[in-house]
Amino acid sequence: MEKLHQYSLSTEWTGNTGKGTAFYKAYSRNHQVTIKGKPEILCSADINFMGAADRYNPEELLLASLANCHMLWYLHLCADAKVIVTAYTDTPAGLMLENADGSGSFTNVTLYPKVTVANRDMMEMAEKLHEKANSMCFIANSCNFPVLHQSEVYCNADEA
Repeated sequence: MEKLHQYSLSTEWTGNTGKGTAFYKAYSRNHQVTIKGKPEILCSADINFMGAADRYNPEELLLASLANCHMLWYLHLCADAKVIVTAYTDTPAGLMLENADGSGSFTNVTLYPKVTVANRDMMEMAEKLHEKANSMCFIANSCNFPVLHQSEVYCNADEA
């Protein structure tokens, strides 16, 4: 059975320095994202587009969304398959192409999950489940570019 889920938030531009958008360099790209009951997310444009280096930019948040969605599906699938994950990290990277007119798009994103499992006999299944997680991820399924993954699986027993 299909279910429809709705999400909402508020984005507010906080970068009016007194002149509004009178000209390109007259305003800050700072803004904030607010979701009821949660801490604000301080955002800006990428520093390459006159943004603030100490704030999150949309491109970084896209990478985070892809990595987080993949991880959450992966953990779910591992739990269902009795694969005990004891640690998980990822360092996603994306390639964005900027066109001559200033528009652009991501050409691909690669996730680099590093997973530790409880037993060596879980390693093969742990590796296979990344493919399924990739196919289940809501965010990856919404992208018009490939979301790849290059995973590494480790075992706690190998640390001893």
